Amino acid sequence: MTKYQEYFKRMLDAEKELFDSFRLLHGEYALAKDTEPLQAKFNQEGEKVLKVVRTWEDKLCHQSEKGGYGVYSGNLAEKFQAEVKKEFPMIDHVGIIVKTFSLKKIKLQ
Repeated sequence: MTKYQEYFKRMLDAEKELFDSFRLLHGEYALAKDTEPLQAKFNQEGEKVLKVVRTWEDKLCHQSEKGGYGVYSGNLAEKFQAEVKKEFPMIDHVGIIVKTFSLKKIKLQ
């Protein structure tokens, strides 16, 4: 198992409750035809998840930078994020603001 996969697994284990509840919400959000009613809750829970993901990504990259492999930390961060997106494909939808758009009718005389 590679280092980023190990950190990803450790992150999921350390924050099991948070990721389990987000996994259920994520599944519901992914299957919904109309995501607007779920968007506020998805944003709120997703923000907590993103904070944890960023923390663990920083831990992972800090270890490689401390070891003298600072050049590779960018690739390592990308691989870690790819692992997150593999588990939660809709994670990029966190923070989307939905505004309804309407046109006013113009009366022609």
